[in-house]
Amino acid sequence: MSVVHEVRKNATRKTAEKSGSTGTQSRLTRAGDRQDTAARLLASSARMSYDPLIEVDWEADIPEGLYGMTPEWCSLYGTELWERMTDEQRSTLTRHEAASISGTGIWFEMILMQMLLRDIYTHDPSTPHVQFALAEIADECRHSTMFARSAQRFGIPSYRPKNWILQSARLFKATASGSLAYGGTLFAEEILDMMQRDFMRDERVQPITRTVSKIHVLEESRHIKFAREECVRRVRNASRFKRARVRLVLGVTAYFVVTSLVNDKVYEAAGLDVTEAKKAAKDNRHYHDKIREGSAKTVEFLDEVGLIGGPSKLLLRRAHVL
Repeated sequence: MSVVHEVRKNATRKTAEKSGSTGTQSRLTRAGDRQDTAARLLASSARMSYDPLIEVDWEADIPEGLYGMTPEWCSLYGTELWERMTDEQRSTLTRHEAASISGTGIWFEMILMQMLLRDIYTHDPSTPHVQFALAEIADECRHSTMFARSAQRFGIPSYRPKNWILQSARLFKATASGSLAYGGTLFAEEILDMMQRDFMRDERVQPITRTVSKIHVLEESRHIKFAREECVRRVRNASRFKRARVRLVLGVTAYFVVTSLVNDKVYEAAGLDVTEAKKAAKDNRHYHDKIREGSAKTVEFLDEVGLIGGPSKLLLRRAHVL
């Protein structure tokens, strides 16, 4: 821990002590009124929503020599193997990794849609809260179609997590609720959001990827706001046992989301030796730093509300989230 970080931490603790509350309690009082928040998000959705089947020029030419995503986010960037790769291999690999990341995004968005439907099943549909949840589900449907169409346009197969992970996740999607559901959503959505903020601004990246990323970032900001406030509300009165259980399952969820971002088959598609490429990615400190960077906001938030800690930290460190 740096000296600056320690000083800031001590200052925060002293401020909290003076106000008679901890940092966690401060965070737990910040969620606004549920219906007010939902009403604002609904208004935002009305002003700024996109139909990717119309907004993205799917018939546009695919320029030669551009990356499929910002290369610094590639799992092999900065390695000796990356230096040996041809420009064509680098371009191919980034296109396939972008498609793999999108495939993981589709997987978790399908889980999220089911969790949201279960969460609002008994709620009053006339309320802004339920109506925004339905609007979010509609957004996620379009996003999943957009991600799939993007890979299809580049002629890339549908990459998905390993089958045993897909099957194991059935239990999570069928039972996760409350702070667990919304906390898991943040791990999946915020790291993708961080990546795509770079993709959409990077002129080295394919225009289709940039447009897809921009649409997702703009619409996902509402979903992240919704998930954060719901997470706060659900954890506010949780028992110590429930928080410990949520921390553990969140750690498992984050581990499998992050480690599923890059399918092993992307290396074969780029003409690389898969075993060598997997080892290079596993040892790539630059990539690990990017994962921590992409997860930092989620970790900070969940830590403040008491949902980071215990055995789950081991998994988060193995996934290079911590």
